[in-house]
Amino acid sequence: MSGEFHKIRRLPPYVFEQVNRRKAELRAQGADIIDLGMGNPDMPAPPHVIAKLAETAAKPNVHGYSASRGIPGLRRALVDYYDRRFGVKLDKNREVVVTLGSKEGFANLAQAITAPGDVILAPDPSYPLHHFGFIMAGASIRAIPAPTPEAYLSGISKAIRYSVPPPTAMVLCYPSNPTADVCDLEFYKDAVALAKKHDLYILSDLAYNEIYFEEPTPSILQVNGAKDIAVETTTMSKTYSMAGWRIGFAAGNERLIGALARVKSYLDYGAFTPIQVAACAALDGPQDCVDEFRATYKSRRDVLIESFGRAGWDVPTPEASMFAWAEIPPQCGDMRSLEFALKLMNEAEVAVAPGAGFGEHGDRHVRIALVENEQRIRQAARNIKRFLAKVAEEGQSEPLQRTGS
Repeated sequence: MSGEFHKIRRLPPYVFEQVNRRKAELRAQGADIIDLGMGNPDMPAPPHVIAKLAETAAKPNVHGYSASRGIPGLRRALVDYYDRRFGVKLDKNREVVVTLGSKEGFANLAQAITAPGDVILAPDPSYPLHHFGFIMAGASIRAIPAPTPEAYLSGISKAIRYSVPPPTAMVLCYPSNPTADVCDLEFYKDAVALAKKHDLYILSDLAYNEIYFEEPTPSILQVNGAKDIAVETTTMSKTYSMAGWRIGFAAGNERLIGALARVKSYLDYGAFTPIQVAACAALDGPQDCVDEFRATYKSRRDVLIESFGRAGWDVPTPEASMFAWAEIPPQCGDMRSLEFALKLMNEAEVAVAPGAGFGEHGDRHVRIALVENEQRIRQAARNIKRFLAKVAEEGQSEPLQRTGS
């Protein structure tokens, strides 16, 4: 047999893999790469959560299969969280599912509700799974430019008129990955009204809801009637620095949650029970750790904005998330994001995520993750300052040499 499998043909080469491969090569050669690329938290999970994991794992009766939908205690803990954080009431048996991280939850939700040929509306730029989770399920993606939340919603209104067949769902992600844009409750009210008018489901990714630096971010489920059409995914990964634990949630519309739960029942037996018990300790326990994580990210953000600005790269200040979304410096001319990311890593030993990996409209930007300490961020800025000075000098003497592929 020869040729690519059908679903593999629908997936382009993973842009980030080219950056990761070069990063590994340089590190093997002894380079000290300051990695601001992947959104991989560098801080450990809270001590009381780790202690609960160890305590539970020591019990002899917790090492069998767990519950695909999530243990009752963890579903109750999420219900309590939504109540105290957003004032939203949920039914732990009908409106909540525990997932293996929000990424798995979103992908399985796409499998559960998508038929071949369905049209899904998704922002561009956006987290790759917001597009490719549905593409792998056989749907067609209508990518809507999303320079701001309001522009995205306006673009959806226009796209609906020209989509054949009519779209079945739209994706929201605020705080946004990668742009760090935030929205308010009025935006969600408008989105719900638009979706109800056109018989659309809303799939909201709320992975960064607790990493905010100004006002607390809302949930779409706070809107009256949102549960008629909306489901929201979230995760422990960023809020509690538990990325490798792979634990998250989906909450909202009973029909969507039921479809997700049924698909999951065929695919997994749920996360390891001690991890779920430890997640209960995180949600139900003291939240000082969340405040500390948030303060750390804010301090890193401020150092990055200030030091990169002095280096000659003006980076917009994000209001939330663990990312900054920055246009390629003007000194670099017409470079695209992959070329810039590779050149920056080769010559400045700083890794960033190419914006092209998040969609066509991201290709003049890069995403910068706040996952190194302040000293390392300042070192990155010094390296970048030298890099930009060299690029400017090269630009005055001869055309820039292309380094990307």
